[in-house]
Amino acid sequence: MAGSTARAGLPDPVLPMLAVDGELPAAGYGYEIKWDGFRACLQIAAHGDVRVTSRLGNDVTRTYPDVAEAITSALAGQAGVLDGELVVLDESGRPDFGRIQTRHQRGPNSTLLRTNPVTFFAFDLLHLGGETLLQAPYEQRRAALADLDLGDNPRITVPPYYTDRDVTPADLLDVVEQQQLEGVVAKRLDSPYQPGKRSRYWIKHALIKTQEVVIGGWKPGEGRRNGMIGSLLLGAHDHDGQLVYIGHVGTGFTERALEDLQRRLEPLHRATSPFDTVVPRDRARHARWVEPLIVGEVVYRKLTDNRNSERRLRHAAWRGLRPDKEPREAKVPPLH
Repeated sequence: MAGSTARAGLPDPVLPMLAVDGELPAAGYGYEIKWDGFRACLQIAAHGDVRVTSRLGNDVTRTYPDVAEAITSALAGQAGVLDGELVVLDESGRPDFGRIQTRHQRGPNSTLLRTNPVTFFAFDLLHLGGETLLQAPYEQRRAALADLDLGDNPRITVPPYYTDRDVTPADLLDVVEQQQLEGVVAKRLDSPYQPGKRSRYWIKHALIKTQEVVIGGWKPGEGRRNGMIGSLLLGAHDHDGQLVYIGHVGTGFTERALEDLQRRLEPLHRATSPFDTVVPRDRARHARWVEPLIVGEVVYRKLTDNRNSERRLRHAAWRGLRPDKEPREAKVPPLH
C-alpha cells in the first residue's frame, strides 16, 4: 500500500480546508460533530490502490495500513478522494486522542494494530470517478458521500450531519457536551471546498479549550523526575511571526510520554532561549533550551493577559504531540 507521493492511477492529494473559531450560526449550515483525531486525505485508485496523506500532505499510508487495506474496494471500482479524520475509539465509543498518538508511528506492529485500531471518519467527498467536486456545494458533496456503499466496514464510517431543520446548534452542543465530545463544526450548505484555506465557510466551536504549542525548552523536575523533564516551556507565533512565550505545562504526562519527549528534545539542545519575548525569571532559571521544532497540544482552563499584554495559559495540562502540525501553525490564542 505504501509508496511515493506519485503512484499510477491515484488521484492527487488535496490539502484540507480548515475552519475558523466562532459561535455557531443559526441557519443555512450543516452541523457536524468535531472528531478528536488526526486530519487525513484518502486517495483511492480505480484498481484499488490507496494512499493516506496527512494534514501537511505527507504520505502516512504505512502508518495506517489498517485503514488503507480496509478501503481498497470502498468506491466500487471508481477513483476518488475523501477528506476526514483518523480516530481511535475507546471502550465507550468516544475518540481517544492519546491512543491515536500512540498509533502515529511508521509500520505499527500487530499488537498495536489490534489494541488501537483506527477508524477513518469520512466527512467530505472531493473527487469521484475522475470528476472534481471541489466547486460543488457542501450539501451536494455530502449527498454524494452518503450515496457511497461503504458497507459495514469498521475502519471507515460516514458520520451524520444535521441542519437547522433537524436540531438547533445550542441543542446539538448540549448533546455533544453530555457525550464528552470535542465540539461542533458548522459548514455553509452552499459553500465550495477550498483546499488548504482557512475559511469562514466553516466555523468550529470547541467545548474543550485546547492550544497548539511549540516547545522552546524544559525545566528539570524533582523527586522521581529529578534530572528529567519537570515542565515544558511553551510558545506560539504572533501576527508578526515571532515566537512568543505563553506559559508552561507540568501535568498530564504519562511516564512513556515523558521518556519520549526526553528522547526527542535532547538532540535539539541550544544555549539560548528560542523565544522572541522574555521568559519570566523563575521559569528561565535552570531552563534547558531547545530548537523550536516540536509541536504539541495542551488543554487549559483559562487564558489571561498580564500587565505587559502578554497572553498566558492558566492551569494547562499536556495532551500530546501534534506530528501533523508545523511550528508556524501554532498561533497565539485570542482572548474571548
